[in-house]
Amino acid sequence: MAGRTTTLSINYSLYLILDSRFARGRALLDVAQAAVRGGVTVLQIREKHLTTRELVRAALELRAWAREAGVPFIINDRVDVALAVDADGVHLGPDDMALETARRILGHTRIIGVSAGTQDEAREAARGGADYIGVGAVYNTASKSDAGAPIGVDGFAAIARSVRIPAVAIGGLSVDNVAPVIMAGAAGVAVISAIVGAMDVERAANEMRSRIDAARHVATGSR
Repeated sequence: MAGRTTTLSINYSLYLILDSRFARGRALLDVAQAAVRGGVTVLQIREKHLTTRELVRAALELRAWAREAGVPFIINDRVDVALAVDADGVHLGPDDMALETARRILGHTRIIGVSAGTQDEAREAARGGADYIGVGAVYNTASKSDAGAPIGVDGFAAIARSVRIPAVAIGGLSVDNVAPVIMAGAAGVAVISAIVGAMDVERAANEMRSRIDAARHVATGSR
């Protein structure tokens, strides 16, 4: 069995947040497998409606497969669940456990991502030892009710430039609007419904990954 992924090897290009509410009745494992075949590079489970026991059961199944596939597996919000299933890390929102506390519990071999909607929040996360920040909402999104007003590509770029850790764009991203955030310096993009809710998950992931890679090639070539 492959060992836990380290932060040094993380490719944040296409970060999929798994939420069964958007999965069209399909098992999350099936969605995850198709998405990774299409080019997804990081998986996160975000199931706020499940009990702790149900979440642990779902996460264990996903973690086992992700470990074998060599794909980083992140738990949304729940440091306790991340530990329980031996996940690669956790993503923390503004109302979750403090970053300092989470790092003390998880140590330095696991990934900790932090949501940031302003430059001050981004800098605080970087100072506190976050491995990456999730920045948004970039565009309007129906996937997260508390996402707040969109910050736009310029807002994202300003936040991403304020820190030296990877910035992952989130919020309303699709194949039609993903290129500008990559051009603006995003290490990757996080999506839910654009892939989880697609009729053909593998194709949707492949199309988005292709747009990301093409935009990064242009951005790199223009520097």
